[in-house]
Amino acid sequence: MNADPLFPDDMRCVVLIGIDFDGASHEVGRGIAPLGKHSWGNYSARCGVPRHLEMLARHGVDATFFIPGYDAEQHPATVEEIDRCGFEVAAHGYLHEAWDLEGAEEEALLRKTDAILKGILGKPVLGWRSPSGRKTDKTMAVLKSLGYIYDSSDKDYDRPYRLRFGKGRDDLIIELPNNTYSLDDFPFYKFSYTPPSEVLAQWRAEFDAIYGADRFFVLSLHPRAGWGSGTPSHTRILSDLIDYMKGHDGVHFMQARTFAQWCLEHSNRLEEVSFT
Repeated sequence: MNADPLFPDDMRCVVLIGIDFDGASHEVGRGIAPLGKHSWGNYSARCGVPRHLEMLARHGVDATFFIPGYDAEQHPATVEEIDRCGFEVAAHGYLHEAWDLEGAEEEALLRKTDAILKGILGKPVLGWRSPSGRKTDKTMAVLKSLGYIYDSSDKDYDRPYRLRFGKGRDDLIIELPNNTYSLDDFPFYKFSYTPPSEVLAQWRAEFDAIYGADRFFVLSLHPRAGWGSGTPSHTRILSDLIDYMKGHDGVHFMQARTFAQWCLEHSNRLEEVSFT
């Protein structure tokens, strides 16, 4: 008998690989020209994303690319290629904003990025990740009005849940928390300059602890140079990690939208959390 109230027996671990594009938007949004030592973001479209696409296709696993609207405007062909390769495109702000915005400005940026991505893809976008981790109930209301079914910004739980952002019957969205700071390449490569081999060891240890227990493994990556995972040695350990996880039974690599749809279909199994 399955003792887990959420996951069936054959779903020992859901793996969501979220790749935050974070190209030149990261610098331009701060008023910095993306040149010289500030040009790492340009690496995303030129090298990092193609390298990640090749690696993911080689392993036959799914992933979601969270893309700022500005970067999509600058590199529409890259966005099209991500979609053509069968991966999900989701929203990630416009200029990687800090997101301490007034209501009207926030809504305008959410709608602007949504229109940009839909215009390139020719189909709806279903998910969003805050570029700064910040959001409000109004953020969720706008996303829901745009047809989004999930958010992946919160850090407050080990599993997906229903997030209630208002009092209306439909004021709910699926939250896919990315709560494990050590499952993000940014702190390792930005602050501690951790060797890739040690990052791999940490990520394997995190997977070992989650597999068969909480069963929800969310890896947050950036295809930039510098503090991202776009360079050869940093991408290689991702390949090694995927190999390791694929060696375990019942591991499901899923796009965020696919898993969010699954959560909607089994929403009675999810906990509900309210903003208030």
